[in-house]
Amino acid sequence: MSADNGTYHALLARHDAMRLRRQMLSPGGGPDVDSGGGPGSPAAGQPYDGAADQRTIMHGLDLVAPFDELIAHLYRALFARHPSLRSLFPAEMEFQQAHLARAFWYLIEHLDRPEQITATFTQLGRDHRKLGVLPAQYAAFETALCEALRVRAGEYWTGELEQAWVRMLRLGVTAMVRGADAALHEPPCWQATVTEHQLRGPDLAVLRVRPHEPFRYRAGQYTALESAQLPHTWRPYYLAGDPGRDGELELHVRCTGPGGVSEALVHRTAAGDQVRLGPPKGNLALGEDAAAGELRLVAWDTGWAAMKALLRELDGRARSASVPGVRLFLGADALSDLYDTEYLTGLERSRPWLTVVPVTGGAPGEDVYDRLARAVTRGGPPATGRALLAGSPAMIRTVTAALTRAGLPADHVLHDPLPPGPRGLPRPAGDFGPAGTPVYPGRSIPA
Repeated sequence: MSADNGTYHALLARHDAMRLRRQMLSPGGGPDVDSGGGPGSPAAGQPYDGAADQRTIMHGLDLVAPFDELIAHLYRALFARHPSLRSLFPAEMEFQQAHLARAFWYLIEHLDRPEQITATFTQLGRDHRKLGVLPAQYAAFETALCEALRVRAGEYWTGELEQAWVRMLRLGVTAMVRGADAALHEPPCWQATVTEHQLRGPDLAVLRVRPHEPFRYRAGQYTALESAQLPHTWRPYYLAGDPGRDGELELHVRCTGPGGVSEALVHRTAAGDQVRLGPPKGNLALGEDAAAGELRLVAWDTGWAAMKALLRELDGRARSASVPGVRLFLGADALSDLYDTEYLTGLERSRPWLTVVPVTGGAPGEDVYDRLARAVTRGGPPATGRALLAGSPAMIRTVTAALTRAGLPADHVLHDPLPPGPRGLPRPAGDFGPAGTPVYPGRSIPA
């Protein structure tokens, strides 16, 4: 694409975003699609009563559940009306449908806290630019959702129920459009070339990739990655490299099942292959007050990648200022699952401020996450310290609970967002990753 064409399409996307935002915020207005969104949007300037819509949706949830059937009908309606949109989605839709189910649960769970939805979906809109989604396509999605709701609810469908769902959807979509609009200055995704591929075990690979354009990120963040072998299928992985050091990125990938992105990256990728990267994101950061109190870094399996980046940042700070005592806890199912051990041994020997504690295995029947939690809290956490966690959601819940029981304030425990679940209802199966995505960086569900 030429520079002139790129500028034109950027301006066109901005125009579409502004037009859609005006339509969604107009009194009683909605996107001008073929069957019209109908009434339901709050008038501009009026506060959105998310708690009321939450009660309406929860009260009628049994009419449209289970979500897998609602979403299957939604996508059938969407592709029937707009066949061209099918090319934006992966060939296998199971993962995408699970993604959307978890996004719905997130919206429902947080409707009484719309500011949290706005923050989360603003980031999600920025991230979804890599999929090639245009603002007008959100309107087509809304029409398909309304059709699916009517079919699922049948004779019990009401306009009140539909309007509550539409307002909820528009709250998220408005934030996504704003996020995409605000990110027009950066690429929607980054092309990159694999420069090195090392197998560190039968199902583990460490990749180095070089983006074709500058890719700026912060230690502790992650990126979504797409293999050329599986178009439109993205999975998140932590970045282990040193931001800004040499332009290359380091990613750790554990193969979690056949036929997915992780299997392609571990077993069917080599130097010279092409991948695409989404915008960096994540909550893990040392912060400016990293020198205040002992720091505990807790990683499970490939969550070590995030800690490796944070340790490199600490190492850089140590050259010009004092750093706190750092205890690194590395958890894995078995001793053979630990890797990068030579690097860690050398780092610990030469850095007096670092202590490395590996935690593996355990007694038969013993929960491995409980074992890790006991190691992390042994002796009790200092009141002024902090803990940064990366790994599976189950590990993070277990260790976070142990740390808070031991006296560490909850706001001193940092990790990326965990799966939300609807209040009083069973959480859908699988992992729900950062910013509404269904995979947590590191080892989780098959990816």
